[in-house]
Amino acid sequence: MLASGVILWHSFPLTGRMPWAPFVQLLGLGCVDGFFAVSGYLIVSSWLRNPHPAQYFTARCLRILPGLWICLVLTAFVIAPIGVGAQGGSAAKLLMSGAPIEYVLKNSAVWMVKFDIGGTPRDIPVAGIWNGSLWTLGWEVLCYIGVAVFGMLGLLSRRWFVPGILVLALSWSVFLPAWGGIHAIASNAARFAVMFSAGALLYQFRNVIPARWSFVAVGLIIVVVSSAVLPNYRLVAALPMAYLIIASGSLIHNQRMRFRTDLSYGVYIYAFAIQQLLVLCGFAEINPIAFCAISVAAILPLAALSWFLVEKPALSWKSRLRRKNSSIALANMEDGGSVDRSNDIPGRRARFIGEKAEDPPAPSPKPAL
Repeated sequence: MLASGVILWHSFPLTGRMPWAPFVQLLGLGCVDGFFAVSGYLIVSSWLRNPHPAQYFTARCLRILPGLWICLVLTAFVIAPIGVGAQGGSAAKLLMSGAPIEYVLKNSAVWMVKFDIGGTPRDIPVAGIWNGSLWTLGWEVLCYIGVAVFGMLGLLSRRWFVPGILVLALSWSVFLPAWGGIHAIASNAARFAVMFSAGALLYQFRNVIPARWSFVAVGLIIVVVSSAVLPNYRLVAALPMAYLIIASGSLIHNQRMRFRTDLSYGVYIYAFAIQQLLVLCGFAEINPIAFCAISVAAILPLAALSWFLVEKPALSWKSRLRRKNSSIALANMEDGGSVDRSNDIPGRRARFIGEKAEDPPAPSPKPAL
């Protein structure tokens, strides 16, 4: 859903339009903020469950880098040349230049420093940018590093630390513009620190914060209203935004709605480039909502290929690391440790955001007469 929201937002500026003013902040920033809140919840959980720096960073790299590198190569050597050809230019000339290689190499370290490829794309509403979404990955990695540093210092296990970080980040945000301008780097740092720490805070209190659809609805109202009336909605809605996303995941109790295939990363890293290609092919004239629908239809197959051919195989190495440490966990249990089995009760709905609701067990077959 969050990745689809990013596609919807980009469908407006990429076609030379803007959505209704009250929704600019919600669409333009809210979905990416949601990603950082979920990341804060999951990444802090990952560190606290397995606080080993080498394994931690290996797992993070396996999740981000393979998919990103293939995306950069495909953008530089396939998507951009097709776009140039669609405008009547020479795709061969672009490929023969050093621009595609330069694009891949300069951006391969995650932090985006090169957005165009040989000056393309040209003559479109958002020119000179092939993939305007990838810049957030650098900030994501900085959050990963922060978790590791604070974890090794023993601060993440202190009850006061994460709330303190959130308060400091919110205080910092008060004195900075919501986005853009000469303070863009500081504003982005504050923005992502707020959302990441909001997710981390929910993880810290996951076993006491109730999961209720009514609370999710209240959180949604707070997010929508504050994003419409405040220049920086996160000052009052960072925690509600994090809660409504994370609690919703806990409350969904239908196993059919839990997908084993995670296309969100592939959708996120390919969406902008595919949408730019659609603009170059003449789709910018249609309604932004229709453009969004066409974009999703074009992006999903590519995201699926990314998952099955790149991301999932890379993550299999992450699973091997987990199995390697399973003997350590087993030894700890045999020494008197215990495992919380509260989530293993079938048919019980989640009471707290740290729980996953389960489907009721299938009825036993009747004995044959």
